[in-house]
Amino acid sequence: MRKTNYPIIFSLLFIITLTSFPSLPEAGKPSDLYSEAAVVIDARTGEVLYEKNAYRTMYPASITKIITTIVALEEAGLSDDVQVSFDAVNVIGSRVYLLEEEILPLEQLLHGIMISSGNDASIAVAEHIDGSVKAFADRMNAFVTEKVGVENSNFTNPHGLFEEEHVTTAYDMARISAYAMGNEQFREIVGTKSLDWKGEGWETTLYNHHDLMRQNDHITGVKNGYVRRSGYTLVTSAFDGDTEVIVVTLNSPSRLFAYNDTNKLIDYSLAEYETQVLSLADEDLLTNHIIPEELAVTTRRGEDIKYEVREEGEIIVTGKGNRKIAHIDLEKRYLTDLPSYIIPSDKETTVVKKQEEPIKKSIALWFILSGFNKVFNR
Repeated sequence: MRKTNYPIIFSLLFIITLTSFPSLPEAGKPSDLYSEAAVVIDARTGEVLYEKNAYRTMYPASITKIITTIVALEEAGLSDDVQVSFDAVNVIGSRVYLLEEEILPLEQLLHGIMISSGNDASIAVAEHIDGSVKAFADRMNAFVTEKVGVENSNFTNPHGLFEEEHVTTAYDMARISAYAMGNEQFREIVGTKSLDWKGEGWETTLYNHHDLMRQNDHITGVKNGYVRRSGYTLVTSAFDGDTEVIVVTLNSPSRLFAYNDTNKLIDYSLAEYETQVLSLADEDLLTNHIIPEELAVTTRRGEDIKYEVREEGEIIVTGKGNRKIAHIDLEKRYLTDLPSYIIPSDKETTVVKKQEEPIKKSIALWFILSGFNKVFNR
């Protein structure tokens, strides 16, 4: 991962009218997955590209640490000194072998969580932020509900060790992961393939447990997991040009099967779909509103698209054969904490201009966006 700062391009998750929309293509859709549940979403638009039991309640295992890390990044300081407790040192499962009363910076512990799946580091971070695992779990649940907007998850710990009430869905984890990947610091942490670790107890080199990252340069993260009751769980981000997808597989019978399923879903989704960006900069009637100049939509790969703004305050995006891609009602806009997004490649964004024929337009007042040009600094 490069060390330079990237501008943050905010991704708008629009309320889209779903009725009467033709389905996206099914050609080549995988049908023989080993994983009990799986989903693929466009990281920038949130559109579901594939799903198998995506809304079924499942046990997440260590992909829980995605939430732990993004919560810590947004609600604590990377330079915070974190003191390790007795409870952290004595947790079971994967560890980075912290010592009781050892003090390490939060940033190092987050690397230990996401690269080497340290359960001890997860507890240390949780206790540092909220004083207890229980209080931090409450924060996790509020965070994913209020900031990400998912509703079918319940987290009771920061590491993912099995607890009956510690549950999620493939879809929720995809949405949470897309949100997290919009944070530059998170993206750099999960994109780290190896790290020299120096602690009071030992010095070693940590290697990222997500093995696919060493096999495919288009994979940018994010986390694997396993406990007996959950099976093998895996969240993966992968890109092709300006298109990035999030793939989640849950309860695979082995790590190899999880990787095979994930590779199939990456190949399928990036071959069939792409993210295109509509330019709103030349919309004269939008100049009096504080609005984004670009709108991302998911399309068939290589599909020519266009849009029109209707008198009733709607934007209609269409593709080949006048296929409706999106129906955006400006009068129903409302402001939420929208996830940011970083384009993972050096290629210029594909921008589609509006269609040239005259269109009668009358736009209702949209919403005010604050902090739109946020940039994360080192």
